[in-house]
Amino acid sequence: MNFSKAHFIGIAGKGMSATALLLRQMGVQISGSDEGFYPPVSDYLRNEKIPFAAGYRKENIPDDADVIVIGKNAKLQPDSNEEVRAAMDSGKLVRSFADLLHDMTAGSETIVAAGSYGKSTCSALLAWCLKVSSRDPSYFIGEITNGFERHAHRGQGPTFVLEGDEYPASNWDNRSKFLRYNAKNVLLTSATHDHINVFPTHADYLSPFQSLLGSLPSGGLLVVCSSEPHARALAGSLACPIVFYALDDKAHWHAANIARGAETGFDLMRGSEKIIRLSTRMLGDHNIENIVGVSAMLLEKKLLSPEELNAGMSTFLGVKRRMELLSPASKVPVYEGFGSSYEKARSAILATKLHFPDRRLMIVFEPHTFTWRNRAAISAYDDVFAGASRIFIYQPASQGAGTHAQLTQDEIVARVRAANYDAEAISDPDEALARLGDMLLPDDVVLLLTSGELGGLIRTIPQLVEAKYPG
Repeated sequence: MNFSKAHFIGIAGKGMSATALLLRQMGVQISGSDEGFYPPVSDYLRNEKIPFAAGYRKENIPDDADVIVIGKNAKLQPDSNEEVRAAMDSGKLVRSFADLLHDMTAGSETIVAAGSYGKSTCSALLAWCLKVSSRDPSYFIGEITNGFERHAHRGQGPTFVLEGDEYPASNWDNRSKFLRYNAKNVLLTSATHDHINVFPTHADYLSPFQSLLGSLPSGGLLVVCSSEPHARALAGSLACPIVFYALDDKAHWHAANIARGAETGFDLMRGSEKIIRLSTRMLGDHNIENIVGVSAMLLEKKLLSPEELNAGMSTFLGVKRRMELLSPASKVPVYEGFGSSYEKARSAILATKLHFPDRRLMIVFEPHTFTWRNRAAISAYDDVFAGASRIFIYQPASQGAGTHAQLTQDEIVARVRAANYDAEAISDPDEALARLGDMLLPDDVVLLLTSGELGGLIRTIPQLVEAKYPG
Protein backbone atom coordinates (compact mmCIF):
# COMPACT_ATOMS: atom_id res chain seq x y z
CA MET A 1 0.00 0.00 0.00
CA ASN A 2 1.52 3.24 -1.12
CA PHE A 3 -0.49 5.78 0.85
CA SER A 4 0.34 7.66 4.02
CA LYS A 5 -3.03 9.03 5.20
CA ALA A 6 -6.40 7.26 5.38
CA HIS A 7 -9.83 8.51 6.42
CA PHE A 8 -12.46 6.06 7.74
CA ILE A 9 -16.16 6.87 7.40
CA GLY A 10 -17.88 4.68 9.99
CA ILE A 11 -14.70 4.12 12.00
CA ALA A 12 -16.50 2.95 15.17
CA GLY A 13 -17.47 -0.37 13.60
CA LYS A 14 -15.40 -3.27 14.95
CA GLY A 15 -14.06 -4.26 11.55
CA MET A 16 -13.39 -0.67 10.52
CA SER A 17 -11.64 0.20 13.77
CA ALA A 18 -9.57 -2.99 13.64
CA THR A 19 -8.40 -2.16 10.12
CA ALA A 20 -7.61 1.40 11.17
CA LEU A 21 -5.49 0.03 14.04
CA LEU A 22 -3.60 -2.24 11.63
CA LEU A 23 -2.84 0.68 9.31
CA ARG A 24 -1.82 2.86 12.25
CA GLN A 25 0.73 0.22 13.28
CA MET A 26 2.05 0.30 9.72
CA GLY A 27 2.73 4.02 9.96
CA VAL A 28 -0.34 5.32 8.15
CA GLN A 29 -1.91 8.50 9.57
CA ILE A 30 -5.58 7.86 10.39
CA SER A 31 -8.66 10.04 10.80
CA GLY A 32 -12.31 9.05 10.94
CA SER A 33 -15.93 9.80 11.64
CA ASP A 34 -19.03 8.06 12.94
CA GLU A 35 -22.32 8.78 14.70
CA GLY A 36 -21.52 7.04 17.97
CA PHE A 37 -18.39 6.07 19.88
CA TYR A 38 -18.42 3.69 22.81
CA PRO A 39 -15.80 1.75 24.77
CA PRO A 40 -13.82 -0.29 24.07
CA VAL A 41 -13.55 0.87 20.44
CA SER A 42 -13.40 4.53 21.45
CA ASP A 43 -10.67 3.66 23.97
CA TYR A 44 -8.64 1.85 21.32
CA LEU A 45 -8.84 4.83 18.99
CA ARG A 46 -7.90 7.34 21.72
CA ASN A 47 -5.02 5.19 22.94
CA GLU A 48 -3.65 5.09 19.40
CA LYS A 49 -4.17 8.88 19.16
CA ILE A 50 -6.53 8.47 16.21
CA PRO A 51 -8.74 11.56 15.81
CA PHE A 52 -12.41 11.02 15.00
CA ALA A 53 -15.35 13.32 14.36
CA ALA A 54 -18.84 12.80 15.77
CA GLY A 55 -21.35 12.91 12.96
CA TYR A 56 -21.01 12.76 9.20
CA ARG A 57 -20.04 15.96 7.36
CA LYS A 58 -18.18 16.47 4.12
CA GLU A 59 -15.73 18.72 5.99
CA ASN A 60 -14.49 15.69 7.94
CA ILE A 61 -12.52 14.42 4.95
CA PRO A 62 -8.93 15.72 5.08
CA ASP A 63 -7.78 17.38 1.88
CA ASP A 64 -4.59 15.31 1.93
CA ALA A 65 -6.18 11.89 2.50
CA ASP A 66 -4.77 9.31 0.07
CA VAL A 67 -7.59 6.82 0.57
CA ILE A 68 -11.10 6.95 2.03
CA VAL A 69 -12.43 3.79 3.64
CA ILE A 70 -16.22 3.47 3.87
CA GLY A 71 -17.98 0.98 6.13
CA LYS A 72 -20.84 -1.36 5.27
CA ASN A 73 -23.83 0.27 6.91
CA ALA A 74 -27.27 1.37 5.74
CA LYS A 75 -26.45 4.91 6.88
CA LEU A 76 -23.39 5.09 4.64
CA GLN A 77 -25.13 5.57 1.29
CA PRO A 78 -24.18 8.53 -0.94
CA ASP A 79 -27.81 9.57 -1.48
CA SER A 80 -28.36 10.11 2.25
CA ASN A 81 -24.89 10.76 3.68
CA GLU A 82 -23.09 13.92 2.61
CA GLU A 83 -19.67 12.67 3.76
CA VAL A 84 -19.98 9.48 1.71
CA ARG A 85 -21.23 11.50 -1.27
CA ALA A 86 -18.28 13.87 -0.97
CA ALA A 87 -15.91 10.90 -0.79
CA MET A 88 -17.37 9.38 -3.95
CA ASP A 89 -17.16 12.72 -5.77
CA SER A 90 -13.66 13.58 -4.53
CA GLY A 91 -11.68 11.61 -7.08
CA LYS A 92 -9.74 10.04 -4.21
CA LEU A 93 -9.26 6.30 -3.87
CA VAL A 94 -12.33 4.81 -2.10
CA ARG A 95 -12.08 1.31 -0.64
CA SER A 96 -13.72 -1.05 1.83
CA PHE A 97 -11.81 -2.40 4.81
CA ALA A 98 -11.95 -5.83 3.15
CA ASP A 99 -10.03 -4.35 0.21
CA LEU A 100 -7.32 -3.12 2.56
CA LEU A 101 -7.10 -6.51 4.28
CA HIS A 102 -6.67 -8.06 0.85
CA ASP A 103 -3.57 -5.93 0.35
CA MET A 104 -2.27 -6.52 3.88
CA THR A 105 -2.58 -10.30 3.73
CA ALA A 106 -0.79 -10.75 0.41
CA GLY A 107 2.13 -13.10 0.97
CA SER A 108 1.09 -14.04 4.54
CA GLU A 109 0.33 -17.52 5.85
CA THR A 110 -3.34 -16.72 6.40
CA ILE A 111 -5.73 -18.69 8.60
CA VAL A 112 -9.35 -17.63 8.11
CA ALA A 113 -11.90 -18.76 10.72
CA ALA A 114 -15.30 -18.81 9.01
CA GLY A 115 -18.80 -20.03 9.72
CA SER A 116 -22.26 -18.94 10.78
CA TYR A 117 -21.21 -19.23 14.43
CA GLY A 118 -18.00 -19.81 16.40
CA LYS A 119 -15.70 -17.79 14.16
CA SER A 120 -15.03 -14.99 16.66
CA THR A 121 -14.03 -17.43 19.40
CA CYS A 122 -11.93 -19.54 17.02
CA SER A 123 -10.06 -16.60 15.51
CA ALA A 124 -9.39 -15.19 18.98
CA LEU A 125 -8.19 -18.59 20.23
CA LEU A 126 -5.87 -19.00 17.24
CA ALA A 127 -4.36 -15.58 17.75
CA TRP A 128 -4.10 -15.95 21.54
CA CYS A 129 -2.31 -19.30 21.45
CA LEU A 130 0.22 -18.01 18.91
CA LYS A 131 0.66 -14.77 20.85
CA VAL A 132 1.21 -16.50 24.21
CA SER A 133 3.91 -18.66 22.63
CA SER A 134 5.71 -15.56 21.29
CA ARG A 135 4.98 -16.22 17.61
CA ASP A 136 3.81 -12.58 17.21
CA PRO A 137 1.05 -13.25 14.65
CA SER A 138 -0.90 -10.61 12.83
CA TYR A 139 -4.58 -10.85 13.64
CA PHE A 140 -7.93 -9.32 12.82
CA ILE A 141 -10.71 -10.31 15.23
CA GLY A 142 -14.26 -9.11 14.68
CA GLU A 143 -15.17 -9.00 18.36
CA ILE A 144 -13.55 -7.60 21.51
CA THR A 145 -11.63 -10.29 23.39
CA ASN A 146 -10.55 -10.32 27.02
CA GLY A 147 -6.80 -10.24 27.48
CA PHE A 148 -5.98 -8.55 24.17
CA GLU A 149 -4.84 -4.94 24.23
CA ARG A 150 -6.62 -4.45 20.92
CA HIS A 151 -8.64 -6.57 18.50
CA ALA A 152 -6.15 -6.18 15.65
CA HIS A 153 -2.37 -6.36 15.49
CA ARG A 154 0.29 -6.27 12.80
CA GLY A 155 2.90 -8.78 13.97
CA GLN A 156 6.34 -9.78 12.76
CA GLY A 157 5.49 -13.48 12.47
CA PRO A 158 4.45 -15.11 9.18
CA THR A 159 0.93 -16.08 10.32
CA PHE A 160 -2.07 -13.78 9.82
CA VAL A 161 -5.27 -14.88 11.61
CA LEU A 162 -8.54 -13.37 10.37
CA GLU A 163 -12.15 -13.71 11.38
CA GLY A 164 -13.85 -14.46 8.09
CA ASP A 165 -17.18 -12.70 7.70
CA GLU A 166 -19.50 -13.84 4.89
CA TYR A 167 -21.33 -10.49 4.90
CA PRO A 168 -20.89 -8.27 1.79
CA ALA A 169 -17.71 -6.22 1.69
CA SER A 170 -19.35 -2.84 1.10
CA ASN A 171 -22.42 -1.06 -0.20
CA TRP A 172 -20.96 -1.27 -3.71
CA ASP A 173 -19.32 -4.71 -3.55
CA ASN A 174 -21.53 -7.73 -2.82
CA ARG A 175 -18.62 -10.16 -2.54
CA SER A 176 -18.30 -11.71 0.91
CA LYS A 177 -15.54 -10.11 2.96
CA PHE A 178 -13.69 -13.37 3.50
CA LEU A 179 -13.19 -13.78 -0.25
CA ARG A 180 -10.82 -10.80 -0.09
CA TYR A 181 -8.52 -12.25 2.60
CA ASN A 182 -6.14 -14.38 0.49
CA ALA A 183 -7.12 -17.48 2.46
CA LYS A 184 -4.50 -20.24 2.50
CA ASN A 185 -5.99 -22.17 5.43
CA VAL A 186 -9.60 -22.21 6.62
CA LEU A 187 -11.21 -23.34 9.87
CA LEU A 188 -14.90 -23.86 9.01
CA THR A 189 -17.17 -24.12 12.04
CA SER A 190 -20.60 -24.18 10.42
CA ALA A 191 -22.71 -23.16 7.45
CA THR A 192 -26.27 -22.94 8.71
CA HIS A 193 -28.46 -20.36 7.00
CA ASP A 194 -27.96 -16.85 8.39
CA HIS A 195 -28.31 -13.20 7.32
CA ILE A 196 -31.51 -13.94 5.44
CA ASN A 197 -31.87 -10.26 4.54
CA VAL A 198 -28.76 -10.67 2.34
CA PHE A 199 -28.94 -14.38 1.51
CA PRO A 200 -32.66 -15.18 0.98
CA THR A 201 -32.09 -18.92 0.48
CA HIS A 202 -29.67 -21.37 2.02
CA ALA A 203 -28.17 -21.96 -1.42
CA ASP A 204 -27.43 -18.23 -1.65
CA TYR A 205 -25.75 -18.40 1.75
CA LEU A 206 -23.61 -21.43 0.86
CA SER A 207 -22.35 -19.95 -2.40
CA PRO A 208 -19.60 -17.70 -0.95
CA PHE A 209 -18.43 -20.52 1.32
CA GLN A 210 -18.07 -22.75 -1.74
CA SER A 211 -16.01 -20.02 -3.40
CA LEU A 212 -13.83 -19.62 -0.30
CA LEU A 213 -13.04 -23.32 -0.01
CA GLY A 214 -12.53 -23.65 -3.75
CA SER A 215 -9.87 -20.94 -3.61
CA LEU A 216 -7.63 -22.77 -1.14
CA PRO A 217 -4.19 -23.70 -2.53
CA SER A 218 -2.86 -27.27 -2.55
CA GLY A 219 -0.44 -26.37 0.22
CA GLY A 220 -3.18 -25.10 2.49
CA LEU A 221 -5.43 -26.88 4.98
CA LEU A 222 -9.18 -27.04 5.57
CA VAL A 223 -10.28 -27.95 9.10
CA VAL A 224 -14.02 -28.65 9.23
CA CYS A 225 -16.50 -29.29 12.03
CA SER A 226 -18.01 -32.64 11.03
CA SER A 227 -20.91 -32.39 13.50
CA GLU A 228 -22.44 -29.52 11.51
CA PRO A 229 -23.93 -31.14 8.38
CA HIS A 230 -23.77 -28.14 6.07
CA ALA A 231 -20.11 -27.49 6.83
CA ARG A 232 -19.32 -31.17 6.37
CA ALA A 233 -21.15 -31.22 3.01
CA LEU A 234 -19.04 -28.29 1.76
CA ALA A 235 -15.83 -30.29 2.29
CA GLY A 236 -15.94 -32.05 -1.04
CA SER A 237 -13.12 -32.52 -3.51
CA LEU A 238 -10.62 -29.74 -2.92
CA ALA A 239 -7.02 -29.11 -3.87
CA CYS A 240 -5.87 -29.04 -0.23
CA PRO A 241 -5.93 -31.60 2.58
CA ILE A 242 -9.08 -31.79 4.74
CA VAL A 243 -9.24 -32.62 8.45
CA PHE A 244 -12.45 -33.08 10.45
CA TYR A 245 -13.07 -32.24 14.10
CA ALA A 246 -15.95 -32.72 16.54
CA LEU A 247 -16.69 -33.66 20.13
CA ASP A 248 -17.11 -37.37 19.37
CA ASP A 249 -14.65 -39.88 17.99
CA LYS A 250 -16.23 -39.97 14.53
CA ALA A 251 -13.85 -37.13 13.58
CA HIS A 252 -10.05 -37.13 13.18
CA TRP A 253 -9.70 -34.71 16.09
CA HIS A 254 -12.05 -34.99 19.05
CA ALA A 255 -12.40 -34.71 22.83
CA ALA A 256 -12.49 -37.51 25.38
CA ASN A 257 -12.81 -37.86 29.16
CA ILE A 258 -14.50 -34.46 29.58
CA ALA A 259 -14.67 -33.18 33.18
CA ARG A 260 -16.95 -30.13 33.23
CA GLY A 261 -16.82 -27.45 35.89
CA ALA A 262 -15.72 -23.87 36.53
CA GLU A 263 -12.59 -25.11 34.78
CA THR A 264 -13.27 -27.87 32.25
CA GLY A 265 -10.65 -30.43 31.31
CA PHE A 266 -10.55 -32.97 28.47
CA ASP A 267 -8.18 -35.15 26.50
CA LEU A 268 -7.40 -33.85 23.01
CA MET A 269 -7.43 -36.87 20.71
CA ARG A 270 -6.23 -37.47 17.18
CA GLY A 271 -7.85 -40.72 16.25
CA SER A 272 -7.05 -43.14 19.08
CA GLU A 273 -3.97 -41.18 20.19
CA LYS A 274 -4.14 -38.84 23.16
CA ILE A 275 -2.17 -35.70 22.26
CA ILE A 276 -2.49 -33.74 25.52
CA ARG A 277 -5.01 -32.89 28.23
CA LEU A 278 -6.36 -29.36 27.85
CA SER A 279 -8.23 -27.10 30.24
CA THR A 280 -10.49 -24.09 29.72
CA ARG A 281 -12.58 -21.65 31.71
CA MET A 282 -15.07 -21.23 28.88
CA LEU A 283 -18.53 -22.74 29.35
CA GLY A 284 -20.33 -25.17 27.08
CA ASP A 285 -19.68 -28.11 24.81
CA HIS A 286 -19.69 -25.78 21.81
CA ASN A 287 -16.55 -24.15 23.21
CA ILE A 288 -14.88 -27.52 23.74
CA GLU A 289 -15.59 -28.18 20.08
CA ASN A 290 -14.12 -24.78 19.14
CA ILE A 291 -10.96 -25.63 21.09
CA VAL A 292 -10.66 -28.97 19.32
CA GLY A 293 -10.93 -27.27 15.92
CA VAL A 294 -8.35 -24.61 16.77
CA SER A 295 -6.03 -27.28 18.18
CA ALA A 296 -6.35 -29.31 14.99
CA MET A 297 -5.36 -26.31 12.87
CA LEU A 298 -2.38 -25.29 15.01
CA LEU A 299 -1.00 -28.80 15.46
CA GLU A 300 -1.62 -30.07 11.92
CA LYS A 301 0.20 -26.99 10.60
CA LYS A 302 2.95 -27.54 13.22
CA LEU A 303 2.63 -23.94 14.35
CA LEU A 304 2.80 -24.91 18.04
CA SER A 305 3.80 -27.87 20.18
CA PRO A 306 1.07 -29.54 22.30
CA GLU A 307 2.57 -27.97 25.41
CA GLU A 308 2.51 -24.49 23.87
CA LEU A 309 -1.07 -25.10 22.80
CA ASN A 310 -2.07 -25.97 26.36
CA ALA A 311 -0.40 -22.83 27.69
CA GLY A 312 -2.61 -20.76 25.42
CA MET A 313 -5.86 -22.63 25.97
CA SER A 314 -5.58 -22.62 29.77
CA THR A 315 -5.05 -18.84 29.92
CA PHE A 316 -7.63 -17.75 27.32
CA LEU A 317 -10.25 -15.52 28.97
CA GLY A 318 -12.86 -15.61 26.23
CA VAL A 319 -14.46 -13.28 23.72
CA LYS A 320 -16.57 -10.56 25.26
CA ARG A 321 -20.32 -11.22 25.05
CA ARG A 322 -19.71 -14.96 24.48
CA MET A 323 -20.88 -16.57 27.73
CA GLU A 324 -19.25 -13.75 29.67
CA LEU A 325 -19.96 -13.61 33.41
CA LEU A 326 -21.32 -10.13 34.19
CA SER A 327 -22.04 -10.55 37.91
CA PRO A 328 -18.82 -11.75 39.60
CA ALA A 329 -19.85 -10.15 42.91
CA SER A 330 -23.18 -12.00 43.17
CA LYS A 331 -24.27 -15.51 44.12
CA VAL A 332 -26.65 -15.30 41.12
CA PRO A 333 -24.67 -15.71 37.90
CA VAL A 334 -25.62 -13.39 35.04
CA TYR A 335 -24.14 -14.43 31.71
CA GLU A 336 -24.28 -12.73 28.37
CA GLY A 337 -24.61 -14.97 25.36
CA PHE A 338 -24.31 -13.57 21.85
CA GLY A 339 -27.82 -14.39 20.66
CA SER A 340 -27.67 -13.19 17.07
CA SER A 341 -28.98 -16.47 15.60
CA TYR A 342 -30.85 -19.61 16.59
CA GLU A 343 -27.68 -21.70 16.79
CA LYS A 344 -25.84 -19.16 18.96
CA ALA A 345 -28.82 -18.80 21.30
CA ARG A 346 -29.21 -22.57 21.65
CA SER A 347 -25.50 -23.00 22.35
CA ALA A 348 -25.67 -20.39 25.11
CA ILE A 349 -28.79 -21.95 26.67
CA LEU A 350 -27.35 -25.46 26.54
CA ALA A 351 -24.08 -24.27 28.07
CA THR A 352 -25.94 -22.56 30.92
CA LYS A 353 -28.09 -25.62 31.62
CA LEU A 354 -25.06 -27.89 31.45
CA HIS A 355 -23.13 -25.94 34.08
CA PHE A 356 -26.12 -24.93 36.25
CA PRO A 357 -28.57 -27.86 35.92
CA ASP A 358 -30.33 -27.24 39.25
CA ARG A 359 -30.91 -23.50 38.88
CA ARG A 360 -33.99 -21.83 37.42
CA LEU A 361 -33.00 -20.27 34.08
CA MET A 362 -34.25 -16.72 33.45
CA ILE A 363 -33.65 -15.44 29.92
CA VAL A 364 -33.79 -11.82 28.78
CA PHE A 365 -33.88 -11.83 24.98
CA GLU A 366 -33.69 -9.11 22.35
CA PRO A 367 -34.58 -9.89 18.71
CA HIS A 368 -31.88 -7.57 17.42
CA THR A 369 -30.69 -9.09 14.13
CA PHE A 370 -32.64 -9.41 10.89
CA THR A 371 -32.40 -13.17 11.40
CA TRP A 372 -34.65 -12.91 14.48
CA ARG A 373 -36.90 -10.15 13.18
CA ASN A 374 -37.83 -11.61 9.80
CA ARG A 375 -41.24 -13.23 9.50
CA ALA A 376 -39.83 -16.11 7.46
CA ALA A 377 -37.85 -17.24 10.53
CA ILE A 378 -40.72 -17.23 13.04
CA SER A 379 -40.62 -21.03 13.44
CA ALA A 380 -37.25 -20.67 15.22
CA TYR A 381 -39.19 -19.41 18.25
CA ASP A 382 -40.93 -22.77 18.65
CA ASP A 383 -38.06 -24.42 20.52
CA VAL A 384 -35.15 -21.99 20.82
CA PHE A 385 -35.90 -21.33 24.51
CA ALA A 386 -36.10 -25.00 25.55
CA GLY A 387 -34.80 -25.28 29.11
CA ALA A 388 -35.81 -21.78 30.22
CA SER A 389 -38.17 -21.19 33.13
CA ARG A 390 -39.02 -17.61 32.19
CA ILE A 391 -38.33 -15.52 29.09
CA PHE A 392 -38.49 -11.72 28.95
CA ILE A 393 -38.67 -10.56 25.33
CA TYR A 394 -37.50 -7.04 24.62
CA GLN A 395 -38.87 -5.03 21.71
CA PRO A 396 -37.31 -5.78 18.31
CA ALA A 397 -34.69 -3.40 16.96
CA SER A 398 -36.15 -0.80 14.58
CA GLN A 399 -33.18 -0.12 12.29
CA GLY A 400 -33.96 -1.42 8.81
CA ALA A 401 -37.47 -2.53 9.80
CA GLY A 402 -38.89 -1.26 6.54
CA THR A 403 -36.46 -3.23 4.39
CA HIS A 404 -37.87 -6.68 5.19
CA ALA A 405 -40.92 -8.50 6.60
CA GLN A 406 -40.43 -7.44 10.22
CA LEU A 407 -42.12 -9.28 13.06
CA THR A 408 -43.75 -7.30 15.85
CA GLN A 409 -43.00 -7.89 19.52
CA ASP A 410 -46.55 -9.15 20.05
CA GLU A 411 -46.16 -11.72 17.28
CA ILE A 412 -42.90 -13.00 18.74
CA VAL A 413 -44.27 -13.26 22.28
CA ALA A 414 -47.43 -14.99 21.03
CA ARG A 415 -45.38 -17.54 19.10
CA VAL A 416 -43.20 -18.32 22.13
CA ARG A 417 -46.25 -18.67 24.38
CA ALA A 418 -47.93 -20.92 21.82
CA ALA A 419 -44.96 -23.26 22.22
CA ASN A 420 -45.82 -23.46 25.96
CA TYR A 421 -43.01 -21.26 27.27
CA ASP A 422 -43.55 -18.70 30.03
CA ALA A 423 -42.84 -15.46 28.17
CA GLU A 424 -43.69 -11.80 28.56
CA ALA A 425 -42.98 -8.63 26.63
CA ILE A 426 -40.76 -5.90 28.05
CA SER A 427 -40.22 -2.46 26.56
CA ASP A 428 -39.41 0.16 29.18
CA PRO A 429 -35.96 -0.72 30.62
CA ASP A 430 -36.76 0.62 34.11
CA GLU A 431 -40.02 -1.30 34.32
CA ALA A 432 -38.31 -4.43 32.98
CA LEU A 433 -35.57 -4.14 35.60
CA ALA A 434 -38.13 -3.83 38.38
CA ARG A 435 -40.10 -6.77 37.03
CA LEU A 436 -37.05 -9.01 36.91
CA GLY A 437 -36.00 -7.88 40.38
CA ASP A 438 -39.38 -8.84 41.82
CA MET A 439 -39.17 -12.34 40.37
CA LEU A 440 -35.49 -13.09 40.97
CA LEU A 441 -34.57 -15.83 43.45
CA PRO A 442 -31.13 -16.53 44.98
CA ASP A 443 -30.76 -19.88 43.20
CA ASP A 444 -31.53 -18.50 39.71
CA VAL A 445 -29.19 -18.08 36.78
CA VAL A 446 -29.80 -15.25 34.30
CA LEU A 447 -28.88 -15.38 30.61
CA LEU A 448 -28.93 -12.22 28.47
CA LEU A 449 -29.32 -13.07 24.77
CA THR A 450 -28.76 -10.25 22.28
CA SER A 451 -26.34 -8.72 19.84
CA GLY A 452 -27.56 -5.29 20.92
CA GLU A 453 -27.75 -3.50 24.27
CA LEU A 454 -31.25 -4.39 25.53
CA GLY A 455 -31.95 -0.72 26.08
CA GLY A 456 -29.15 -0.58 28.64
CA LEU A 457 -30.28 -3.69 30.55
CA ILE A 458 -26.97 -5.34 29.66
CA ARG A 459 -25.43 -3.05 32.30
CA THR A 460 -28.26 -2.57 34.79
CA ILE A 461 -29.33 -6.20 35.26
CA PRO A 462 -25.90 -7.31 36.59
CA GLN A 463 -25.88 -4.25 38.89
CA LEU A 464 -29.32 -5.17 40.21
CA VAL A 465 -28.32 -8.80 40.80
CA GLU A 466 -25.10 -7.89 42.61
CA ALA A 467 -27.00 -5.47 44.86
CA LYS A 468 -29.85 -7.86 45.64
CA TYR A 469 -27.85 -11.06 46.07
CA PRO A 470 -24.22 -10.19 46.84
CA GLY A 471 -21.80 -13.11 46.76
